[in-house]
Amino acid sequence: MKQDGSRSFALPLTISIIAISFSAIFVKWSDAPASILSMYRMWLASILMLPIVWKKRHEFKNIVKRDWYLLFFSGVFLAFHFVLWFGSLKLTTVASSTIILALQPIVSLVGGFFLYKERTTLSALMTMGIAIIGAMMIGWGDFGLSKSAIMGDILSFLSVISVVGYLLIGQSTVKKVSHWLYSFCVFLSAAIVLTIYNVSAGVAVTGYPAKEWGIFLLLATVPTLSHVINNWLLNYINATTISMSILGEPVGATLLAFFLLHENLAGWQIVGGLLVLVGVFFFLTQKQKPVPEVLKESTFN
Repeated sequence: MKQDGSRSFALPLTISIIAISFSAIFVKWSDAPASILSMYRMWLASILMLPIVWKKRHEFKNIVKRDWYLLFFSGVFLAFHFVLWFGSLKLTTVASSTIILALQPIVSLVGGFFLYKERTTLSALMTMGIAIIGAMMIGWGDFGLSKSAIMGDILSFLSVISVVGYLLIGQSTVKKVSHWLYSFCVFLSAAIVLTIYNVSAGVAVTGYPAKEWGIFLLLATVPTLSHVINNWLLNYINATTISMSILGEPVGATLLAFFLLHENLAGWQIVGGLLVLVGVFFFLTQKQKPVPEVLKESTFN
């Protein structure tokens, strides 16, 4: 499939940001433990993908033993990310938790440098800095001094490290199979790991009311769409660029929390949100990674 170097990924990235912004809201609506939310999200997402995966089952032959290990560990990182971040949302506000995600492109940039020898431009670093400052403005007022809030911040930061590990592994592995198969294998691995954790830790895996199952399903569809889109985009752009676009999540999540959860939103937080959007826009206009002339057949079809 031929693609020119000017192909724009603005639309899928925008859809991804909007979809992922609902994740924090759904978690806030739930009373279920973070590990249960994560587990059922991954199981339901895997089940929903089965019809597509079945049509592409012939691609499994392209996965060698080393790739299976990478897919599994990518799933482990994703499982850690969900448990840690969902746990963070149980301890602090949406703005305070999602603001830590502003550190994701920095962690991704460092990881990309050491693993793939990736370089970036000074202008891209400057726009990244603008977005991070804006993201910090959104949540600065919500950083509490209580022990639970501090623990929530720590858990959120650890979740950033986990999701970057998941993306960096995917950056090389997803090119060998359809992004659908990659997403399915990673989601299923995460579901299995989370199930083992819940059973061994004695966390109740049954007995949840219909409301919770509705939230499980929402998590498995709306924000999980963002992960599928991002896994597809890894065919064309690197993990740092995707991490940078995710900086739009604090903006979307904070606005949703204001309207749906009635969390306060100060005027300077709105200014911070605008800075994030400006920073993300100009970062994405920088050529982080040239799109090759010939790309493998991996589309949403």
